[in-house]
Amino acid sequence: MTHNRIRYAAGSDIGRSRTKNEDSVYASEQLLAIADGMGGHGHGEVASAAAIEALSGAIPDAVPVADGDASAEELAAILEGGIREAARRLSELAENDPTLERMGTTVTAMLWDGQSRFAVAHMGDSRAYMLRDGGLYQITRDHTLVQSLVDDGHMSPDQAAKHPNRSLLLRALETSGLAEPDLSLRDAQPGDRYLLCSDGLTAVLEPETLHHVLTTVDDPEEAVRRLIELANEGGGPDNITCIVADIESMP
Repeated sequence: MTHNRIRYAAGSDIGRSRTKNEDSVYASEQLLAIADGMGGHGHGEVASAAAIEALSGAIPDAVPVADGDASAEELAAILEGGIREAARRLSELAENDPTLERMGTTVTAMLWDGQSRFAVAHMGDSRAYMLRDGGLYQITRDHTLVQSLVDDGHMSPDQAAKHPNRSLLLRALETSGLAEPDLSLRDAQPGDRYLLCSDGLTAVLEPETLHHVLTTVDDPEEAVRRLIELANEGGGPDNITCIVADIESMP
C-alpha cells in the first residue's frame, strides 16, 4: 500500500511599501494556513497572529487525522472548529482591549488527512490555488465587493483586478466572534501542488506568472522564494506571504 505526504515551504516578506508585516503564516505536515490582518496601527498584525495561533493550537487537540482515518465530515468539522476558536480569540482580545475592536484578518487554511484529502476553510481575499496536470485552478473565492460584482455580471475579471476598491472585503474574521468560512473538501493526488497566498502576491503577479513559477521551479522552498522575489520586483506594495505544498507518494 502506498501512502501520500505533503512537502511544503512557507515564506513571508514585508514588501517594499509597508512599515510592518501584518501577515501571519503556519505550515506543518497537517495544517497549512495564512492570515492577512487589517485594522491599522499594528492591530492587523495582532489579529492575524492571534488567529493563526488559535487555529493551529486548536487543530492537534481535536481528532487525530494524520493517518487518514478521519471522515470527510470530521475533517471539515475539525477545521471549522479551529476557525471558530480563532474568532473567539479575536473577540476575547477586543473585550480586554477596546482599541482592538476594529481589527480583523483574512484566513485561508487547508487541513490534511494524512492520505488523500484536504479540508479547506476560507474567509477574505487571501487565496488557495491547485496545480494539477499542468493547469492552475483557484479553489477559493474572494469575499470582496468587486468579486460579487463579477459574479453578478456587472464587472469583468480584468476590471475587477484594476478596481481601486478591489480589496474591500465583504467577509473576514473579526472581533464579533462570529465565523462563517467557506468550507470545502478536496481530493488530493500525487503530483498536485497547492499555493496559499495573501493578496500581496496576487495583486502584483498575474495568474500566468504564478503558473510559470509553479510549473518550472520544483523545490517548494525555492518556489516560495521566487514568488516573493517577483512580487517585490513588481513594486511590493503590500506584505507578501505564501505556502507551496506538494503531494508526494511514498512506499
